[in-house]
Amino acid sequence: MSLEPFFTSTAVVAVGEIGDKTQLLAVVLAARFRKPVPIILGILAATILNHTLAATLGYLIADFLSGMGFRLAVGAAFIAMAGWALIPDKADDDAAAATRGGVFLTTLISFFLVEIGDKTQIATSLLAARYHQIAMVAAGTTLGMMIADAPAVFLGEAATKIVPLRYVRIAAAVIFALIGVWVILAAFKIL
Repeated sequence: MSLEPFFTSTAVVAVGEIGDKTQLLAVVLAARFRKPVPIILGILAATILNHTLAATLGYLIADFLSGMGFRLAVGAAFIAMAGWALIPDKADDDAAAATRGGVFLTTLISFFLVEIGDKTQIATSLLAARYHQIAMVAAGTTLGMMIADAPAVFLGEAATKIVPLRYVRIAAAVIFALIGVWVILAAFKIL
């Protein structure tokens, strides 16, 4: 069994998540509640659930759609995500407003909801469609999310003073674009 889907998924989401609205939500929750352990556990639980569903959807779509047209669409979607990665996200302040149910439950619900339709969730679906593996992709994207968000909980905005988010967004865009080109070239059997 190849570990390529796991490592690619980890790298794509770890870089793509930096500066993303869910990472900003992690900073907001950390500043508001000052309880890193339940916040990190809430992020982990929400990500496992959300990304497993997204990977399953990508897997199922790949079963129904196949052939060169589908591979070209997946490649084009990654290239479109490269452009999307260049657009700065803003924290969803309303998602962090409710505290009923405790810090863990607030984090779990807000992260799950904010991640719906987010570029990392879409990347998870696309990666599962590309690799046709649910568990490896969901595990990789979850690890990537934790690599980006756990330090955000502990370090907060201090990290953005070391590496400007603009450069991180550019790096994420380059990675998404390279994956898109790679998928398209593979569809034409050039790679």
